[in-house]
Amino acid sequence: MKTKSSKLENILLRIEKFCDKLPQPAILFMWLFIITAVLSLIFNVFNVTVINPANMAEVHVKNFFSREGLYWFLANMITNFTSFPPLGLVLVMTVAVGFCEESGLIKVFLNAKMKHTSQRFLPYLVAFIGILGNIASDTSAIVLPPLAGLLFLSAGLHPVAGVLCAYVATQSGFSANIMISGTDALLQGISQNVVDDFFGEGVLNVDVTCNWYFMAASTIFCTFLIGFMCNHFINKRLGEYVPAQGLLLNTEDEVTPQERKALSRAGISILLFLIIVVCATVWGPLGIVVGKENVDTRAFIGSYLLKNLITILVFFFSVPGIVYGLSAGTFKGLDDIYRAMVKVMGRMSGYLVFCFFTAQFQKLFSWTNIDQLLAINGANALKASGFTGFGMIVSFILFSALINIFITSSSAKWSIFAPVFIPMMLLAGRYHPAMTQLFYRIGDSTTNCFTPVMPYLWVTLKASQDMFDPKLKIGTFVSNLFPIGMILLVMWVIFLVVWMSLGLPIGPGVTTLVNT
Repeated sequence: MKTKSSKLENILLRIEKFCDKLPQPAILFMWLFIITAVLSLIFNVFNVTVINPANMAEVHVKNFFSREGLYWFLANMITNFTSFPPLGLVLVMTVAVGFCEESGLIKVFLNAKMKHTSQRFLPYLVAFIGILGNIASDTSAIVLPPLAGLLFLSAGLHPVAGVLCAYVATQSGFSANIMISGTDALLQGISQNVVDDFFGEGVLNVDVTCNWYFMAASTIFCTFLIGFMCNHFINKRLGEYVPAQGLLLNTEDEVTPQERKALSRAGISILLFLIIVVCATVWGPLGIVVGKENVDTRAFIGSYLLKNLITILVFFFSVPGIVYGLSAGTFKGLDDIYRAMVKVMGRMSGYLVFCFFTAQFQKLFSWTNIDQLLAINGANALKASGFTGFGMIVSFILFSALINIFITSSSAKWSIFAPVFIPMMLLAGRYHPAMTQLFYRIGDSTTNCFTPVMPYLWVTLKASQDMFDPKLKIGTFVSNLFPIGMILLVMWVIFLVVWMSLGLPIGPGVTTLVNT
C-alpha cells in the first residue's frame, strides 16, 4: 500500500517530467507570442469586448494581424526589448556581483565567516532576508537566490535548496514586510481612488499603513513556514549535492594572511560606503521625496534612495569586490578589472535571447488587451457566483492566485479588481476596503514562485545552472516550488481566518469590518 508521501512524490515527479519537456525559455515565449497573436485574431473577428470597471470604457481585443498590429510591431519591437525591466537590472547586477566572484571575495568570505553556520537556522535566515528584500522591489529576486545558494553550499547543504528558499521568499512572500514598502503605497493609492469614486471623498480612508500589522505578522509567519519547508521538504528531496567538475566553490581551502587582510579592507570599504549612503539619506539628497508642485519632503518611502536602489546595490557589490581583488592580488590593475567584466558578461548571451522573446510576448499580451479580457471576465464571473462570508473571501483569494499565474503585474491587476471587489465586499459583507486589498495581496503573492511567465524564474534557473548544476532543469524548480507555494497559500488563508476571528486590527485604526 502506497503512503501519502509516496503519492505526493509521484505527483511531483510527474510535474517535474512534464516541465522538463518544455522547450528552452526563449522558444517557449516565442510560442506564447504566436498563440497570443492567433487568439487576438479570433477574438477580434468575433468582436469580443468587455467593460473595464476602472474607467467603464469598452475594451476591444486588438488584432495583431492587422495594419495597426503591423505598425505596432515594427515601431516597438526594439523598444519592447530594450525597455524590458529585468534586462538592465540583471545585466548590471551580474557585473557587480561578478566583481566579488572573479576577485575571489565570495570564496574567501564563505571560508572565513560562514563555514560554521547552523544548517537548521540558515533557511529561516534566508527566508527572512528574502521577504524583507521586497523593499528593493524586483532587485532581491535577482541578487538573493544565487547568494543563498553559496551560503547553503558553505554550510554543507545543497546549494539549489538555498536558491529555491530565497526565491520563494522573494516571490511568494512579496506582499509581507515588517516595514512599509513601495507595494503598500502603490496599492493604497489605487484603493483610495476607487473608494473616493464610489462612495465620495472623505467617506472612507485607506492609508498606506492600512495592512501594516497583518503584513508585519505575516513576515514572521511566512519566514517560519518557508524555513520549515526548506528544512523538511526541499533539503530532503534534493538529497546530497554532487557538484559537476569545475563548478564547486571550494569551502575547505585555508584562508591565507594576505586574503584575510584583503577581506578586512573590503569590509572597511563597504562600511564606509554604507555610512555615506546613510548620511546622504538621513541628511542629504537621497532621503528626499519630490511631492506635488515639486515640493521636497524628507521620507523613506518614495525617496531617491529607494527609487534608485539598483544603482546603490551595484556599488554595494562592486566596491568591496574591486578593493578585495586589488588587495589580494587577483586584480593587478584596470586591465584585470575590465577582463573580469567581459568574462562575466560573456555568460549572458543566452539571457539576452531569452529577454528578447519574453519582452515581445509580454508587450503583445498587454497591447492586444487579452490580459484585461482575462482578468475582467474572471472578476465578473466571481462577482456573479453569489458567494458570501468566508466563501466569498476564499474564492477571491484563490481567484487572485490563479490570475497571477498568467498576469504577474500586481498593480495592473489591482487596477482592474479594485473597482469590482472593493464595493462588492463592502456592500455584501461590510468588509473594509483595506481588508479587500489584503485578500488580494495574499492571493497575488503566493503563486509568484512557480508561474512560468515570471522572467525571474528563468533567470534564477540560469544562474543555478552556471553556478551549481549545468544539468538542472525547470522541472526540478517547479516540482519543488509548486507545493511550497500552494501550502503557503493554504496556511496564509488559515492565518488570515484566525486573525479575523480574533478581531485583531490589520493596520492602525483599521478593523475587519466598516462600522455602521
